[in-house]
Amino acid sequence: MSHKHTIDEHGHEHSHDHVSDATSHWRMFAAPLTTLGFLLAAIALDHWFSAPWFSGNWRLGGYLLAYLPTGFPVIRAAFNSIRKGEVFSEFFLMTLATVGAFVIGEFAEAVTVMLFYAVGETFQTMAVRSARTSIQQMLDQRPEEVLLIGAQGEEKVKAASVQVGALIRLKAGERLALDGILESGSAVFNAAALTGESMPVVKRKGDVVLAGMINLNQPSEVVVNAPFADSKLSRVLELVQQATARKAPTELFIRKFASIYTPIVVAMALLICFLPMILLPQYQFSEWLYRALVFLVISCPCALVISIPLGYFGGIGAASRHGILVKGGNFLDLLAKTSTLAIDKTGTLTEGVFRVQEQNIQEGFDPKTLLPLVYALEKHSTHSIAAAIVKYIGRSDNGTELSNIEEIPGFGLRAMVGADELLVGNQKLMKRFAISGVPQANAEAYTWVGVAYGGRFAASFLLADQVKPTAGYMLERLNALGISSVMLSGDKEAVVQKVAAQLGVLEAYGDLLPEEKVQIIQAIKSTGETVAFAGDGFNDAPALAISDIGIAMGGLGSDAAIETADIVIQDDRPEKIALAIQISKKTKQIVWQNIAMAFFVKALVLGLGAGGIATMWEAVFADVGVALLAIFNAVRIQ
Repeated sequence: MSHKHTIDEHGHEHSHDHVSDATSHWRMFAAPLTTLGFLLAAIALDHWFSAPWFSGNWRLGGYLLAYLPTGFPVIRAAFNSIRKGEVFSEFFLMTLATVGAFVIGEFAEAVTVMLFYAVGETFQTMAVRSARTSIQQMLDQRPEEVLLIGAQGEEKVKAASVQVGALIRLKAGERLALDGILESGSAVFNAAALTGESMPVVKRKGDVVLAGMINLNQPSEVVVNAPFADSKLSRVLELVQQATARKAPTELFIRKFASIYTPIVVAMALLICFLPMILLPQYQFSEWLYRALVFLVISCPCALVISIPLGYFGGIGAASRHGILVKGGNFLDLLAKTSTLAIDKTGTLTEGVFRVQEQNIQEGFDPKTLLPLVYALEKHSTHSIAAAIVKYIGRSDNGTELSNIEEIPGFGLRAMVGADELLVGNQKLMKRFAISGVPQANAEAYTWVGVAYGGRFAASFLLADQVKPTAGYMLERLNALGISSVMLSGDKEAVVQKVAAQLGVLEAYGDLLPEEKVQIIQAIKSTGETVAFAGDGFNDAPALAISDIGIAMGGLGSDAAIETADIVIQDDRPEKIALAIQISKKTKQIVWQNIAMAFFVKALVLGLGAGGIATMWEAVFADVGVALLAIFNAVRIQ
């Protein structure tokens, strides 16, 4: 089994070995516990044996022995930071303060400061690991082997080697390694790894099943439709891993602030130590050095530089456990500022599972010839309407080759059948290619799709979609959060207005092309609003890209929408949009609580330290204590 290690942004190593949490925690606490044991022994000897033979080098040696288990890693980190040109790091401050305390004979305080610092670092590492748990679980859940069904029978092979179109068998209780189409009868799956929901889902023959789903009840056969590296779960994992590299503006500001703040406080500590030498007649070096050292310990900015990234990471982790993928802390910040949500209708507010209600084929066209052509063209689209028509016609192949296949966003599809043109799409597509004889689509409750072949209108389909049960709840939550909603759809105006009335959306636009959605979003943004757009289709990618925050519905959503979006709702449930906004607002609230708490406590104790009122113990609280409080506060979001 491979063992992986990564280094986080604070320089701490995180092991991804498969060891128990208890063992891992004991290892992390080994150095602080060792230091604590030696410190207690040194204090006891110091107290009980005040003889001259112990009060000299032996006393210093005892405390040094206690200092080294926790102090040496910090000194080494400070040295490495200096080599990289980062002189004024938290490690440098702690080294300077504790070594200085040894110089003036404050042995016990020096060791105690480093001990508390090490305990704080250990809790930080535990918090980061906790925030990584859901991501790590997904990483550990990808099966490496599958049962391939071939001409020679069943064979266990590497999942990464399986080709698209292959047939694999999934036993009851096993986890699916690859995306595919269920070939056998119905089966029950647990999709928690993808959606964060433990409620089982029933999948029937022809339904899409995704890597990470667990087969709960009976052996099933699946036709693979994507390579291992391109499965939805693989892409989700890759995007989550990249998310931590994207820093929120608040986080970037604090890091920049710390790089300026730390040299200033070091200069102020030097002034505290040496300026009184000029100003005071009775100057005592050890007293003012102690004050300067207290000042240094207090000023360490680790509470800020640790807890703030942890707050954002915790928000990303909390969202991922609910099946919401946030691609970076910067997007959490923007989402918290959202004032308007523009929403696509099909697949976002509605089920996106259309069903053909009526089929009309014009005289002069043979269904046995025409429908296989429609099937052959529509299967090239990921749009839910195309999928419904494909399902309605059923697997059909008359051996005719299509060429120059083109998906025209907002219109439909076009291809050539020999020298004849085949069109399948909405009325705008028919009008664009000057197809005559197209009836007026006035069925308000239905979505109309027309077929033209050889320049003549050939057929039409009427399809119906249903509003998602939780769409209304989502809009209520958005209203409660003070966020206005606008519906944007390429579906016909009558259908859009009907759904808007059903859900209580006051502003809704239909018959929109992708560029028209973009224009409306740009118009809203020009008024100073922060706009999020939620959609799922290939034709939603431009709107997702132009909005301040793009939210893709990842279950039925197209690859283009998922890649373009900043946030992905993995199970297509609209109420998760409101939940994502709530998580973002809570994350930002916690981050600013930590900033305010750290600045207030540090400013107070810095003043007391410079005036000689605060001792090293208060300094420890101002540094490590505030850091721990900030970390525990950040972990609450999870």
